[in-house]
Amino acid sequence: MAKHPTTLARRAVLGAGIALAALAVQLPAQAADLLQEAKKRGVLRIAMEGTYPPFNYKDPKTGQLTGYDVDVAKLVATKLGMRPEFVATEWAAILAGLASGKYDIIVSQVGITPRRAQAFDFSRPYTYSQPQLIVRKNERASYASLADLKGKRVGVGQGSVFEQQAKAVPGIEVKSYPAAPENLQDLAFGRIDAALNDGLMVAYLLKNSQLPIKPGARVGAVERMGIPFRKGSPQFKAALDKILQDAANDGTLKALSIKWFGVDASRAP
Repeated sequence: MAKHPTTLARRAVLGAGIALAALAVQLPAQAADLLQEAKKRGVLRIAMEGTYPPFNYKDPKTGQLTGYDVDVAKLVATKLGMRPEFVATEWAAILAGLASGKYDIIVSQVGITPRRAQAFDFSRPYTYSQPQLIVRKNERASYASLADLKGKRVGVGQGSVFEQQAKAVPGIEVKSYPAAPENLQDLAFGRIDAALNDGLMVAYLLKNSQLPIKPGARVGAVERMGIPFRKGSPQFKAALDKILQDAANDGTLKALSIKWFGVDASRAP
């Protein structure tokens, strides 16, 4: 889920380096650069989680996908002269689906990590964020770091960077969830002691949730989120990077970020 994972990294199909290395070997040969392939089709196939507000989720009134990632994806498709076609995919399988060619790109807060870069190419970053804890409102314990959660149960997104971070701390009991709502419900009901997620998502969730939860400490480094796609398309990468760079330079990404988060998350702090 810097979740949207990584990305920030978030979300175990590709959680292990061996699995990613295997995907890199198994990537299908591409007859043409993705730029030509998608332009011929006239459609850019875009995968996203669809359950990760405010990045990408279904509007309860219209049932249509909306959010920051949706706006960014539409911008990219429009600038490329293509029609966006969205594919909602569970996070745990989203990178595997990209490797098998089910869609062209993922716009769903995928963290740019060396491990993932072994299997996929990435755009330049379009979001910067930091991991943050969520705890119950009546929580008396003070968790200033993940180390403080030894002996506790921590909820994370399945296959996310947050899952990797929590599992790297000995003594933490990690419980993985396919989507954020179930994670936060278990937190509110006391089934877990804390949740770990994207700091940008935390602010939105707490603003719009009726659950008795509150923000906790920020517990990790700032992470970069980008748009992954299969290797072997340098023309597509150049076009994608130019679109995102121009959007950063002219303030478009900043405006979208403030619209959804109330802060500018389009640049590194």
